[in-house]
Amino acid sequence: MNALDNRAARNHVNRMCLAADIPLIESGTAGYLGQVAVIKKGVTECYECQPKPTQKTFPGCTIRNTPSEPIHCIVWAKYLYNQLFGEEDADQEVSPDTADPEAAWEPAETAARAGASNEDGDIKRVSTKTWAKSTGYDPVKLFNKLFNDDIKYLLTMDKLWKKRKAPVPLDWNEVQKLEESSDLQVESSTAGLKDQQVLDIKSCSQLFARSVETLRAQLCEKGDGAELVWDKDDPPAMDFVTSASNLRMHIFSMNMKSRFDVKSMAGNIIPAIATTNAVIAGLIVLEGLKILSGNIEQCKTIFLNKQPNPRKKLLVPCALDPPNANCYVCASRPEVTVKLNVHQTLVLSLQDKILKEKFGMVAPDVQIEDGKGTILISSEEGETQGNNSKCLSEFGIRHGSQLQADDFLQDYTLLVNVLHCEDLGKDVEFEVVGDTPEKPIEKTTEEPAKSIANGSDDGAQPSTSKAQDQDDVLIVDSDEEPSSSSTDVNMEGPNPKRKLEEGHESIRAKRMCTDPPAAQQEDDDIIALD
Repeated sequence: MNALDNRAARNHVNRMCLAADIPLIESGTAGYLGQVAVIKKGVTECYECQPKPTQKTFPGCTIRNTPSEPIHCIVWAKYLYNQLFGEEDADQEVSPDTADPEAAWEPAETAARAGASNEDGDIKRVSTKTWAKSTGYDPVKLFNKLFNDDIKYLLTMDKLWKKRKAPVPLDWNEVQKLEESSDLQVESSTAGLKDQQVLDIKSCSQLFARSVETLRAQLCEKGDGAELVWDKDDPPAMDFVTSASNLRMHIFSMNMKSRFDVKSMAGNIIPAIATTNAVIAGLIVLEGLKILSGNIEQCKTIFLNKQPNPRKKLLVPCALDPPNANCYVCASRPEVTVKLNVHQTLVLSLQDKILKEKFGMVAPDVQIEDGKGTILISSEEGETQGNNSKCLSEFGIRHGSQLQADDFLQDYTLLVNVLHCEDLGKDVEFEVVGDTPEKPIEKTTEEPAKSIANGSDDGAQPSTSKAQDQDDVLIVDSDEEPSSSSTDVNMEGPNPKRKLEEGHESIRAKRMCTDPPAAQQEDDDIIALD
């Protein structure tokens, strides 16, 4: 019985249950919406049979140079936390991005401006963590570097600000002199809970300083080389992200957010509704009883809607779908085609970005299907480490090559067909052929199905965001018992209904009546257990 809060964990449990041939009851809630689905190897679709919408990401230059929404500042603050106290990641750099094509300068002018900026702030452009350690994690120096010197450096990229409002640097000493009546200050909310109050600039700066000192102490306790992991439930970490993101929001002329709102966006939290959870928990038990009694054919995929459908029903049962023959997880011979540039794609990128990140493998072993059994990637530490920095073409991989990837931890084997392509587009390293979600089904009498998620890792969204922006729970407005996959807005299907099993012919015939009696309509939506 599964009720996890992110897609990666759901994928892993799905694969474990397939490997062990154990039925899985997959479920999730998001506010007032919910879903329960039964997954059985060889009988129903697995969790990964239908493509999920790509989770929202933000361009690095937007995060570093030109944030325009609060979520951009919150993502920047989370990156900053990792750069200062956690594991450094080159893809999560927070300093101004001089490679931003929108800020292109003349080469000579670029060097002069960068030199001037470094001299003004007396700062060398080195790793954020290295510089922070050299200052002893001094909160004042960190503040001035992040919210003053770096902002002044951004202002030298004047092309960025021709059509945008330029950011306003903050100085620590000036901020501490602010009075209650200062124009720079955002007034605190006096009503509501403490976490729902919006702090002013001075309070944010002081919270930033306190959180840096607390996190520095935690880092020292762990010893040299230690790293902290950001957790939305860790108060110092949350204080740091709240204060840093709000200071950046103010600099870029955005409305600041309360700690509650920041936490909702940073952790992609959708508030839990007790009654929704209770309804879904009850449905999980009902489906579990069917499985335990050997009547898995009676199981349904059930959706809980926020508003009654035209027949005034909140619960919508749908017949289970058979496995997708093209699924790259539960098919009899999982296979996928990946389009990439073999002369530019590194073995490390194949391992981390394609096999682990895209296809959810944990510890893949990769063999080239060249008749020799060449081992490209080994899960044994250090065995193929020398291959990581080499391109795929150096191992004879070309257009049409096949790679066999095995993950023994998931009892999962995937055949990867390689298509060489040199025009993938800007910042696109690879494409999975056939992985793009199709156009939504057009409906005339019903509202479109909604696609929502119960939490995620990086695609942070506010608690006030609309449910259709999410991805893990699918909602339909019809109680005609269509197949569960036909409710997915990303899958085409001319007929939203599917034939039920022969044992349900009488129910099917009843549903297809053009004008059933009112009492009969009521009976149609009852979920009964034998």
